[in-house]
Amino acid sequence: MNLPEAAARADELARAGDERQLSDLRREWDDEVEGAARDADYRVRAVAYRAIGQFRYRQKRELIRRGLEDESPAARGAALLSLELFGRDHPGDVNAVRPLLHELASNDPNVAVRRLAVAALRHGSPERHTIVLLQGIAEADDTDKDLRAAAAKVAAELTKKSRAR
Repeated sequence: MNLPEAAARADELARAGDERQLSDLRREWDDEVEGAARDADYRVRAVAYRAIGQFRYRQKRELIRRGLEDESPAARGAALLSLELFGRDHPGDVNAVRPLLHELASNDPNVAVRRLAVAALRHGSPERHTIVLLQGIAEADDTDKDLRAAAAKVAAELTKKSRAR
């Protein structure tokens, strides 16, 4: 079994709630994930950053943060996918890197990375400055249509959440 296969298996176990087998799989693959996240090849790093989320390795959030700052759009995107997954149950994970997510959503040269940053912001606290940023992205005529739509949707969701508080 290779790392992507092990990560897919870990994701299945996590979704099924089999914490014991998931824990065993985490222990077995821990060193490999760590090593892959530090690999010189961006493709290997991207697999590792994605695997962190699939394994539900919350203790490796600092690696995810490093992935958000990676030079490779593929690695940044994979880290964002894992962060989005963590944020579903733990908004604090998203809140902890909010300034970095704002930067990625606003200025990343890769549109797919920008959309993934917007998607991750959905799971954070409904902070006013995030809503304003997303509304600005949604209204920018020179921005990708799909990115504008995603930003508008997330801004509306966060606005609704803030009113429900």
